[in-house]
Order: sequence, then structure tokens, then C-alpha cells
Amino acid sequence: MDEGGLRWYILFANYEQGLALHELLTDAGVKNRIAPAPRAIQGKLSCGMSLLLEPDAVEDARRCIAAHQAEYYDIVPLAGQIRSRRDQYC
Repeated sequence: MDEGGLRWYILFANYEQGLALHELLTDAGVKNRIAPAPRAIQGKLSCGMSLLLEPDAVEDARRCIAAHQAEYYDIVPLAGQIRSRRDQYC
């Protein structure tokens, strides 16, 4: 995915919610990964973690959340949060 591409983040009030949902989604076969909370929302929540989803996994994630009544803060689309060359210096 290009650096400006749209990514979906599930945000949490605390990391226990994030880890619990990560396990639920993984068990349900919904592709997700643990990621730092995007800089665009840092300061709004105390939890520094999020779950990163590809666009085609968002609806499956929503269904899993509803089925398990999982706790989360919000699901937000953000563009350009991942910089593939961030730590490359040459």
C-alpha cells in the first residue's frame, strides 16, 4: 500500500480492551495487527495502542465486535500514517 493510502484503526480507552479484541478478531480470522495509536489522535485517548485493519476487513471486524459486544472507543479511517522510509537514512 502506498504511504498516502487509507488505513483503518480501532482505538481503545485502554490496552486490555485492545488485546482482548485482537484475540477475538484473530480467532475469527479477521486480519488485524497491533499498532501504535496514530499521531493524528494522540492526546485524545490515554491508550497508545490501536488495531490496524485493511479496508476489506472493516465490516468483518464490526460484525465480530457486535457479536462479542467487545469494548472499543472508535474505528477511524486515516490516510498517510505509515511512512515506510521513516527510519531509513540512506
